[in-house]
Amino acid sequence: VMGRLFWLSDHQWRLIKPHLPYRAAGRRREDDRRIISGIIQVLQSGCRWQDCPPEYGPPTTIYNRYNRWSQKGIWQYMFAELTAALAGTPDEVSIDTTHVKAPAAPVAEKGGFCQAIGRTKGGRNTKVHAISDAHCRPLAFYLTPGQAADITGAVMLAGSLPDARYLLADKAYDADHWRAWLKRRRIQPVIPNRSNRNQPHPFDAKRYRHRNVIERMFGRLKDFRRIATRYDKNAVNFMAAICLAALICYWI
Repeated sequence: VMGRLFWLSDHQWRLIKPHLPYRAAGRRREDDRRIISGIIQVLQSGCRWQDCPPEYGPPTTIYNRYNRWSQKGIWQYMFAELTAALAGTPDEVSIDTTHVKAPAAPVAEKGGFCQAIGRTKGGRNTKVHAISDAHCRPLAFYLTPGQAADITGAVMLAGSLPDARYLLADKAYDADHWRAWLKRRRIQPVIPNRSNRNQPHPFDAKRYRHRNVIERMFGRLKDFRRIATRYDKNAVNFMAAICLAALICYWI
């Protein structure tokens, strides 16, 4: 970061560069580093795309690159590739959710999943489901409307779970089918029992204290103002913003 503007460091650029798409002729765009720095600046500051500082170039170029590569899955692919290369096999992972307000966006009707925006007591919002390792580093994300149950996101993220020994989660994940699935994967659930459970499962309260890592991870991601509040109406674009923020905060 120089002054108030964000610029990718040489180290960050070396990690990102191999995962960028090539032009048809095989030549890279010379302005990639500047434009990506501008995209991250907007995500951090929460400003409108048209207010992106002129040091990064034309705002329309900054937005078009972000939007086009979001729709093509470039940012999401970059997150997945770097995470797979750097994460290793964690011994312990956590799963949880956080709500993000979506002040001006279409709402899912009759329980539908329209752009992962729903209506709850807190207003329009999106629920971000995530898996993180023991070092706060996010491994996978999934979006649902705010009214969706936490266990719904867990089921959708199941395929992204690494071969960890322990999974830490709160009472919202205390479901027999979820515990059974974890045990088939030889993952030990560290989940407190619901108060209405007739036959409580063994529970490692000491290890459960480690679950705060995922709450800290969400807190750091929300330092990016476009993550703390969702301005993107398109769910794919919002997921791309989360992936970029996660890369900058934890992986590069």
